[in-house]
Amino acid sequence: MDSDKNMLVNHAASASTDGAGRVENNEQKTLSSKRRKSAFVGAICGHIFEWYDYAIYGFLAVYIGANFFNSDDPAVNVISAFAVFALAFFIRPIGGIVFGPMADRIGRKTTLLLVLSLMSAGTVLMGLLPTAASIGVLAPILLILLRLLQGLSAGGELGTVNTFIAEYAAKGRRGTATSIIAAASIVGLLLGAFVANGMSWALGEETMTEWGWRIPFLLAGPLGLLAIYIRMKLEESPDFEALKESNNTSESPLKEALRHPRKIFLVFCTVTLMGSSIYLVMTYSTTFLTTIVGFEWGPTFGYVVLAGAIAIVLTPISGYIGDRFARRRDYLILTSVLLALATVWFFLAAPDSTPTSLLAPWILLAIAFALLLGNPLAMMSELLPVHLRSTGSAIGYNLSIAIFGGSAPFIASSLIEWTDSPSSPVWYFLLTAAVSIGGLMLVRDSDVGGKGE
Repeated sequence: MDSDKNMLVNHAASASTDGAGRVENNEQKTLSSKRRKSAFVGAICGHIFEWYDYAIYGFLAVYIGANFFNSDDPAVNVISAFAVFALAFFIRPIGGIVFGPMADRIGRKTTLLLVLSLMSAGTVLMGLLPTAASIGVLAPILLILLRLLQGLSAGGELGTVNTFIAEYAAKGRRGTATSIIAAASIVGLLLGAFVANGMSWALGEETMTEWGWRIPFLLAGPLGLLAIYIRMKLEESPDFEALKESNNTSESPLKEALRHPRKIFLVFCTVTLMGSSIYLVMTYSTTFLTTIVGFEWGPTFGYVVLAGAIAIVLTPISGYIGDRFARRRDYLILTSVLLALATVWFFLAAPDSTPTSLLAPWILLAIAFALLLGNPLAMMSELLPVHLRSTGSAIGYNLSIAIFGGSAPFIASSLIEWTDSPSSPVWYFLLTAAVSIGGLMLVRDSDVGGKGE
């Protein structure tokens, strides 16, 4: 009797593999709330600081352009700074190729620690760089190298942390869980916005241009150490533990993931509009509203904070809706269409507007953005089997962000310069909406393994 009982207990704690290659860990279903909460807090805190480090550059683009590029035209300096901003995104697929398979081979926790350490180091060093006035052309070269290091780190972060959270999520709550990661990204961006804009207000433009721009980068030192300490306390995800115990980890995750091009393509499309809209609403809008529309820093900062607050509140609600009340694919298509329409209204209303007259289009844009943001990451995790989840996510997500996300501020600024029309960036964002909607229409129920898997 005791022997039979032990066999039953062992079987209940073991991992089984379904037909799609996913591992179902029965122990995951009975995880203690304390362990799940600790995993969420640790992963999310690190993700907030990762996004602060990565995005602070965008908020300081005007000052970086003035210090590292020597054109007499301020618009050219800003475009050059955004070109470096975009360049970091083109190395993100390489970061995904390096760190995605690492997370699928040796574990999510170790990978999360490594990418966060690289990001923090790169950000601090950026704040210590001499400017073009001191060392000439070497200054933008060093800036580019450090930005590439940040891109390498970011390429391994999102796919890994999203996989980690998805694997800790309770059954049927994957959208709710991963939407918190999306909301944490906004918290990190808002933290960067508060620091950058707050310092601009406190120090003034001249002081910020001279030396104040360095401080937000240097703050990444203590923030990074805190985040690293928090992540060191994480326990490995239950699904990966089950993979290790059952010896079902892939020996070559990259090679195996590339045998599923359709899945990777669907991930690519799913996150395209999400990526471009993040950098429209939370990063590029600061430069657009101040240098193109002509708002003062106060209303601009208020706009960014308002959009961020709306996103932080509505994104988890949207994830919950995707879990409980709608087919995730159909809900994503609907919110993508709404966001496209809101983007059109915003850009058409922006020329010759005032902070008051542009407020309604901006609020609708922020609401539509938040309603979309709650579900792409859940869809991404559901499209891929557990043993390739981090690798496939990293490839599809980072390719999309490299092509359509990080390049958004650069292309938007360039379109305005080339066409002399403040509304011209709308065509780019409509293109990203078309890519996402088209891809989502190709998703079948069999692709995601069933609702709430």
